[in-house]
Amino acid sequence: MSAGAALAQDKRALASRGEGLLTGGCSKCHAVGRTGNSTQPDAPPFRTLGQRYPIEALAEALAEGLSSSHEDMPEFRFDIDDIDAILAYLGSIQEKAPTGAGTPAGAGAPAGTK
Repeated sequence: MSAGAALAQDKRALASRGEGLLTGGCSKCHAVGRTGNSTQPDAPPFRTLGQRYPIEALAEALAEGLSSSHEDMPEFRFDIDDIDAILAYLGSIQEKAPTGAGTPAGAGAPAGTK
């Protein structure tokens, strides 16, 4: 196997692990895949997060504790290996913003994070 093929395989495995983490912890409320609607109206589909924030900006929030003002959302905190997997998965499923839209300039971590 070539180095490039091995790297691609590693990235797929990492993203697959991230998908499992998000499915297990978040799919009760959020749509975590490339399709489907979130079961909670205020829970954004994860495939659209890149339209709100740079995906990489979520790393700090995931490490320090991701929380929301929504009372039903538990606080989540992940270790660095899990964060790498989650970011790999999220990066792999992002939808492109509609024409004329995009990530706001200066967008950072999501509101409600510590």
